[in-house]
Amino acid sequence: MSKFIHPSLYIIALIACCIEVDISVPSFPNLVAYFNTTESLAQYTVSINFLGFFISALIIGPLADAYGRRPIMIIGNAILMIGALGCVWAPTIPTLLLARFIQGLGAATSAVVVFAMIADTCKGNKATQLIGLMNCVLTCFIAVSPIAGSYLNEAFGWRGSYAVVAFICVISWGLLILALPETLTIKKPFHLKKLFSDAKKLLKSKIFLQTSIAPSLLYASYISFITCASFLYMQTFKLSLHLYALHQALVVAIFALVSLFSGTILKHIGSSKCVGLGIGLSTLGALAFLLVSIICSSAFLTTLTVSIFSIGFALFYPTVFTASLEIFPDIKGSATSLIMSKRAVIVALATWVMGYFYNGNSTRVALIMTISVGFSSLVSVSYYRK
Repeated sequence: MSKFIHPSLYIIALIACCIEVDISVPSFPNLVAYFNTTESLAQYTVSINFLGFFISALIIGPLADAYGRRPIMIIGNAILMIGALGCVWAPTIPTLLLARFIQGLGAATSAVVVFAMIADTCKGNKATQLIGLMNCVLTCFIAVSPIAGSYLNEAFGWRGSYAVVAFICVISWGLLILALPETLTIKKPFHLKKLFSDAKKLLKSKIFLQTSIAPSLLYASYISFITCASFLYMQTFKLSLHLYALHQALVVAIFALVSLFSGTILKHIGSSKCVGLGIGLSTLGALAFLLVSIICSSAFLTTLTVSIFSIGFALFYPTVFTASLEIFPDIKGSATSLIMSKRAVIVALATWVMGYFYNGNSTRVALIMTISVGFSSLVSVSYYRK
């Protein structure tokens, strides 16, 4: 029974963190009109969310190592719930930005601790298969979320999507209190000195830096695309809200399908080929998107090329992410914290750049994605050779 309960709880705990961006993005044009603000400020609701995530992720792992996974999960998800409820209530853009920041502080908890709990109980291919399965299930929620967000936006305005996320946070928090087990067997005292020494140890490891930064750069490419996708599809390509949601859902659904079979693919072709194929397809998709945006930009070709990127991303991410967690098994909490905090700051930077430079032109979107994927490819070269 526990084998079923634990992954289910992990997924429930991660749902709100995973869909909060995709479900809210369709409402950005309405949000801009409601507050009479700019497109950049709407996109900054994502950037500031990841900034809060970054700050929190730095210490969540060591706190979970010191005080246990269960209490930190419950406290962190309570903060996430408060931030989500604040988004529903927000009467002004500054208030919404503050609520999104608080939401980010809480969202880091599940994103860090869930994977530390997986590392507590699973190793090697088993961990990769579990992460791939979770990616698939969670990505199915993400695939549905833009469609749901578009209908919620039409029915209830921009607050509708935030209300759904808040509802999920309340349910998740209650279930964690009732059923979440403790997976940590040996607790380590929390000391700031140890926090810095662990971080120094991790940052001095070249292989850890490679395996933690490369997936984060691909993730940043995807999120930076998502943050401007509603404006790109609906304003530049002149699609309806529902057609835009279908295009975005297709990209994410392809990622979900590949993630479902990532463990099987890894088993048959090995981690080295998974990494090589993943980064190759990601680079091909980004370059094709850039070429298409220059020659004959269209919604169909944009979705097609970004879908190729998603296939590579789905092959690359679970393989390399799992490897990064196994490099220092004695400090899994600190490792997961550092990985997630780096990912958050990279994503926050990428979305800020996208918000600053986006002008309705798909070429700028493609260029920023390509640059991010290019850096990921460079970082991955040495790891791939090993």
